Order: sequence, then C-alpha cells, then structure tokens
Amino acid sequence: MPRTDDLSRDNLAEDRTILANERTFDSWMRTSLACVAIGVGFKGLYPTMEPAWIPRAIATGFLLLAVLVIIAAQRRAAAVLARLEPHVVAAAKGINLRLFAWLVSTGAGALVIAIWTVRIN
Repeated sequence: MPRTDDLSRDNLAEDRTILANERTFDSWMRTSLACVAIGVGFKGLYPTMEPAWIPRAIATGFLLLAVLVIIAAQRRAAAVLARLEPHVVAAAKGINLRLFAWLVSTGAGALVIAIWTVRIN
C-alpha cells in the first residue's frame, strides 16, 4: 500500500533531485572558478609574450567564460528549484544561488579591469 505522508517514494525522489541539482550547481561553480584561475594564470605570461595585449585578451576571454558559466548554472539551478518542492531536505534558496553567481561575476569583472589597467613590468 503506497504511503501518503512526507516520506513517500515520490517525495523522497523529489528531494534527491533537489540535492542532485545543488551538486550540479556546485560543479558548474567549480568550473567557473577554474576559468578564473586560468585567466589569472596568464599574468605569469605577460613578461614573455609580445605584444602584451595577447595574454590580457586570453585572460579576459577566460574570465568572461567564467561569468557565462556561473550565470547559466544559476539560471538552470533556479529553474529546477522552481519546479520542485522540498519535503525533507532544506533546499538552497534561489537568492543564495544568485548571490554566488553575482560574487563570482563581480570578482571576474574586477580581475578584467585589473588586467587591463595594472602595469606589469
């Protein structure tokens, strides 16, 4: 006989989907931060590459990719959360996902500005 309380199979499956969605968002966030790290890593190439704008452009590309990845991840995770209702687990709130996306995007933007304005000898 199927259970109708909060611990029914369907409700628990929905909770597992919410948790999987959060893990997926975390994974995309790590990918975004890896793009930031690669972009910043090009700073070490500035003294050796000519003309100097080439490594800056490459770094900027990776930083912009980081922003695109985190924004796409946030939108997708928020869409999944909007369709599901947590039953037992405490699901991440959409505002938290936006906050993480905003922080990564702001940090990447600040790095782009620094890359193009800070003089490297």
